[in-house]
Amino acid sequence: MARIKYSVVVPVYKNEASIQRLVQVLIDMNNKLAGQLEAVFVVDGSPDNSFLILREALGNAELTAQLIAHSRNFGSFAAIRTGLAAAKGQKFTVMAADLQEPPELILSMLDALERDECDVAIGARSSRADSGVNKLVSGLFWGLYRRLVMRDIPSGGVDVFGCNEAFRDQLLKLEEASSSLVALIFWLGFRRKFIYYDRLPRAEGKSAWSLKKKIDYMLDSIFAFTDLPIKVLLATGTTGIVISFILAVGVIVGRLAGWITVPGYAATMLVLLFFGSINILGFGIVGAYVWRAYENSKSRPLAVVARCYKFDTSNCSDKQEHEYQNLTS
Repeated sequence: MARIKYSVVVPVYKNEASIQRLVQVLIDMNNKLAGQLEAVFVVDGSPDNSFLILREALGNAELTAQLIAHSRNFGSFAAIRTGLAAAKGQKFTVMAADLQEPPELILSMLDALERDECDVAIGARSSRADSGVNKLVSGLFWGLYRRLVMRDIPSGGVDVFGCNEAFRDQLLKLEEASSSLVALIFWLGFRRKFIYYDRLPRAEGKSAWSLKKKIDYMLDSIFAFTDLPIKVLLATGTTGIVISFILAVGVIVGRLAGWITVPGYAATMLVLLFFGSINILGFGIVGAYVWRAYENSKSRPLAVVARCYKFDTSNCSDKQEHEYQNLTS
């Protein structure tokens, strides 16, 4: 393989419509980087023909690349992790396959890393060319994320980033299941630089970032990076004690005044309903933390590589494929 200085990791899921344009963008980017770019595509159990189209396109492209396929869909964080572990460069960036982040952003991140201005360069959205509904949902999501999980995150959200080897190595050491890649990036610290850009409209296909995935991602982030639910439970419990005291006083006054004809009925029902609800809420919150601790205790690999190809060299051997699997464990 030719000398590789830069690696671009591209997670792929339901992106068959944009692959041809994506490969051409990376070829153009490689030319600007004097042929020192490597593209690492990780097809994350995509149900469409993304893998086959990529394999054919890369076979005819003047681009050093790796094509890796997960055995099933493990999520974008796992795909990025697999790509970073397999990448051979010295500077790394992550690029979305839908091309809504301009190529100039990737070049700017690599330039900042090359100049040693930072250890991690983060693409921060200044604006997004989406519909009003999508902008509203995205604004609400990242607003809650900033308030509940990580206050340092830009108001427009984060989708892509670049980093040096030191940051990459530390990120790969964090083997947390059901976690948040964005929050981990900020949790690690290091020297950080924001590079602002305008998000482009989606030209092909439909986003797989559904409302359900957003809710799951938010919950994973909350339970992995903040004790807010416990604080809410404690506050609710404290409030419940105050309310139960007020109810007790009311019941005593009502009983003495003759307003309650069935002794103890009202108070019993109110207390049972109120504290029963608090107990259910508490069990749910504690259960969420216990489940995530249990998931991390299994020590399962965060992703499993089914097959891989190298372009610019021969196809990967069984030994190399085994090494990929170890890197993702």
